[in-house]
Amino acid sequence: MTDIRAHLDALPGVDPRAPLLEVRDLHVEFRTRDGVARAVNGVDLRLNPGETLAVLGESGCGKSVTAQAIMGILDTPPGHVTRGEVRYRGVDLLRLPEADRRKVRANRIAMVFQDALSALNPVYTVGFQLAEQFRMHRGMSRKDAKQRAVELLDQVRIPDARRRVDDYPHQFSGGMRQRVMIAMALALDPEVLIADEPTTALDVTVQAQIMNLLAELQQQRGMGLMLITHDMGVVATVADRIAVMYAGKVVEEAPVHDIYARPAHAYTQALLESIPRLDLKGRPLNVIRGLPPALTDIPSGCAFHPRCTYAREICRLEPPPAYRIAPQRIASCHFVREVLGV
Repeated sequence: MTDIRAHLDALPGVDPRAPLLEVRDLHVEFRTRDGVARAVNGVDLRLNPGETLAVLGESGCGKSVTAQAIMGILDTPPGHVTRGEVRYRGVDLLRLPEADRRKVRANRIAMVFQDALSALNPVYTVGFQLAEQFRMHRGMSRKDAKQRAVELLDQVRIPDARRRVDDYPHQFSGGMRQRVMIAMALALDPEVLIADEPTTALDVTVQAQIMNLLAELQQQRGMGLMLITHDMGVVATVADRIAVMYAGKVVEEAPVHDIYARPAHAYTQALLESIPRLDLKGRPLNVIRGLPPALTDIPSGCAFHPRCTYAREICRLEPPPAYRIAPQRIASCHFVREVLGV
């Protein structure tokens, strides 16, 4: 692995002592014919070197849009970042010229997309697609770039990597394609890896293999890993902290053991209660009533109040502040104490 600090001078203003990644008051909206969809509404996140931050929530809560805004790959129009900061090592990426922003993508911050078959180009071999990064960003020869592609495929445990480097995406299984995507994301030794639903459509055994692979590679490289998922079971053993999102906001953030032991937000509590459990076999499955709100018409006050068993009049009228329960724990709920049972 190359030394990341050797490349820091290429991006003006980067401070190796600054936090690895900080998202502050991020707002993203999509301007459509049906109205303005407020997909992200004041997200704050922080990721440290070597840490795994899991971003959880139902589909449509703003997880993937947050990741796209961090990467600078939003479709504009209709998507627009209207407010906020995305700081990498102290540099606000949202204020950078596009030429400097391109230096960050893949080199500093990389992303594993959830649909590997769509993300890979079907008309080029996986080796060509991997090697292209080394040719374009590192100026390697075709021979040296292909050798690095073989090494990467071997690192993510693609069997017989030297032969398979010349195969096309359709010749790989779903789990193997996801390994190829991980290899592509790690090719240029990024400091931050964003994995957006990396186990979608994979069976349980392959899910575990992919998650174990990500954890192992993260430990080897000391990366910060942002894991985006809706599956609380996936993150239970791999995350250090969890940020729970609802209607474009982080409603609770805490160390993983605190979230599972004593959720502090009604939505987090409802998510945990809806997970099937072996000790409740034969009983009706708990569900969260209703549906997530349309992002063009987010309810006033606390956006979760129409589905919340704790909801009272204040929840309909006033957005809850972010209560700091502990140094590393916040929850935006008017009835934090009641949810915690204290």
